[in-house]
Amino acid sequence: MAGCLDNFQWPKCECIELGDKRNAIASISAGLLFFAGWWVIIDAAIQYPEQAKLHHAYHTCGVISTLAMFMINAVSNAQVRGDTYSTGCLGQTGARVWMFIGFLLGFGALIGASWILIGGYVVNPSALHKQNQYAGVAVFLQNALIFFSAIVFKFGRTEDLWE
Repeated sequence: MAGCLDNFQWPKCECIELGDKRNAIASISAGLLFFAGWWVIIDAAIQYPEQAKLHHAYHTCGVISTLAMFMINAVSNAQVRGDTYSTGCLGQTGARVWMFIGFLLGFGALIGASWILIGGYVVNPSALHKQNQYAGVAVFLQNALIFFSAIVFKFGRTEDLWE
């Protein structure tokens, strides 16, 4: 059953062949996603400056998500595969552990933002949160956009052009 799609080939579309522009397009789109994530939470923080409407501790998820983005993208794919990084105290294992911790932080921030949205603004909203559900959506949307930015920046680029 595992090999049933081995011979299946997607048709090649010449109109979307990116070639040398792949890294630029991936970097720009990841930067736009990252910018949009922080723009949304800054907008929510300006609209709801009171602590009761948007608790200031909710910004922690966005900071952790940003840290995770930097951790994920600090390690190249060649280092994870073990092609180029063989020296150092941990080598390939250290690169894999570093990237794994980055993904854990990213998923943890996204789960925390989901918890803030669902638990604080949807299921058990206080009287203030019933009118201000955009704040919870903004916290979740910020973390989702930053996480997708990290994924696009990590896997959207190719390292073949660097050599």
